[in-house]
Amino acid sequence: MIKLFKQNKVSSLQKKYDKLMKEAYDVSRSNPELSHQKQLEAQAIQREIITRSN
Repeated sequence: MIKLFKQNKVSSLQKKYDKLMKEAYDVSRSNPELSHQKQLEAQAIQREIITRSN
């Protein structure tokens, strides 16, 4: 049961990561600073995913 809950949390974090990376790509030419900020947020989520996976 706990493992199932853990998988759902990782899955939701992965969706947030994918969304942020897509947004970062979409605004990369028009607003590089915003793109960089979104990439940093995505990296933080990626670290959390790695932490929860172990």
